[in-house]
Amino acid sequence: MSSSPAAEAARRRTFAIISHPDAGKTTLTENLLLAGGAIRAAGAVRARGENRRTRSDWMKIERERGISVSASVMTFDHDGLMFNLLDTPGHEDFSEDTYRTLTAADAAVMVLDAAKGIEPQTLKLFEVCRLRDIPIITFINKMDREAQDPFELLDEVSSKLALDPAPLYWPAGSGGRFKGMLDLRRDMFLPFQKKGGGAAGEDDGHPDAIAFRGNAISRYLDPDEQEELSDNAELVLGAGKTFDPQAFLEGHMTPVFFGSALRHFGVDQLLEGLGAYAPPPKAVAARKAAEAIHVAPGDREVTGFVFKVQANMDPNHRDRIAFLKLCSGKFSRGMKLKVQNTGKQLSVNAPMMFFASDRELAEDAFAGDVIGIPNHGVLRVGDSLSESGTLRFAGLPNFAPEILQRVRVKDPLKAKHLKKALESLAEEGVTQLFRPDLGADFIVGAVGQLQFEVMADRLREEYQLDVIFEPSPFGEARWILGEKADLEDFISKHRSAMGTDIDEQPVYLARSSWDVGYATDRYPKVRFERSKERA
Repeated sequence: MSSSPAAEAARRRTFAIISHPDAGKTTLTENLLLAGGAIRAAGAVRARGENRRTRSDWMKIERERGISVSASVMTFDHDGLMFNLLDTPGHEDFSEDTYRTLTAADAAVMVLDAAKGIEPQTLKLFEVCRLRDIPIITFINKMDREAQDPFELLDEVSSKLALDPAPLYWPAGSGGRFKGMLDLRRDMFLPFQKKGGGAAGEDDGHPDAIAFRGNAISRYLDPDEQEELSDNAELVLGAGKTFDPQAFLEGHMTPVFFGSALRHFGVDQLLEGLGAYAPPPKAVAARKAAEAIHVAPGDREVTGFVFKVQANMDPNHRDRIAFLKLCSGKFSRGMKLKVQNTGKQLSVNAPMMFFASDRELAEDAFAGDVIGIPNHGVLRVGDSLSESGTLRFAGLPNFAPEILQRVRVKDPLKAKHLKKALESLAEEGVTQLFRPDLGADFIVGAVGQLQFEVMADRLREEYQLDVIFEPSPFGEARWILGEKADLEDFISKHRSAMGTDIDEQPVYLARSSWDVGYATDRYPKVRFERSKERA
């Protein structure tokens, strides 16, 4: 097989999974790995105690609560293709981590709970995908439980997301009546067989597909069920739009799959659909000096950007891994890459391919792959890397936090350690860190309360620091931009409300949104920004 950058990039399928919490995203992730031959048995999300651990949830707090709070990457080879699965946090408090991960995805699988349809967090994540022109494949999960009418679910996708749904399969019933699904393209019936109430992937072997019009169908469907499925299929094929791969890639259409991730039903078909329809890496907009260019996957120069930094994946080694999404060229172990904004050169001697928290050395990698680069504070989220050091991809945004709290360490002798730990977590993008100009306390900003709990847990586990979060006098944070004289004028008159972020950028820490509005009116030459590009 040719190993030219263009040919290898064409084999890559890099996708993220998005959903509302509890729609079954982590279970689907496990079963996709199982279907891809990457693991022998899916983890039991429902299990208790020590068993309550999935491959993609590796943090202690994730295993204890059975939720994903950190994006992780899993790479596996299947059917001649290389899949890079980016698992994102489902919890809305971690929307920034999800947003950054989606910048590295070429496609997304949207998981819907068949009983609940499109939920608020799904809608938010969908909007992010739309902003980034990411094509979406829909997987309607939990068909083995009582579900909404499939036609109503399709109407919801159409009306709420302005996407044309194109089912490739159609379910026969739901809940206790769920018998399987019809492959609308091949007219084959895939029978569903529920085994005992075991863990995910535990021997839920389903019978082989059979001809829908053949005699064997009577083993699975009675005449009424067969007629109902036949009528529904005719209605879908007659009234709905036929799946058009080009419309999907352009973001107008979504192929729809049905199944039960927990029972490993419909997962093989979803993986097949990902291989067939999800796009390989595409050309990415960048700047070279002042010139706007596009970097193609087959270009000779190795380029990429850091979309995530994770510290202490291996607490024994105090490691700090930058996740680099490669955009072009053939990367080889030992290669030297330059950081665009600092000019620093890195020898990448121990690049990693990920399997959640497991890892192995990567000898080479191509556009679409995600590699881990161990470093000690050299790489930040949003950094662009290339052999020449002259390329810059668009930076990743920081958004104004919704909650601001004061943080202090219980043992005053550890104040210096706290500063280092907070800076490390802020560099990861876990939370945002502000240092008020007046006073010694740090202000931590986050999207939701769960982020503070995760932060306290990590500070205790990874840095042996017991901290207390307290209400801060501030309710809003805004980055300020403008001419130097205008900024100095504003800062001098609002010293008690000023601070700096981790990049030493000035930040206005206001008590309320009213204060922000008042300042905006009084200082028209100063811009009060809700987001800042990290690069």
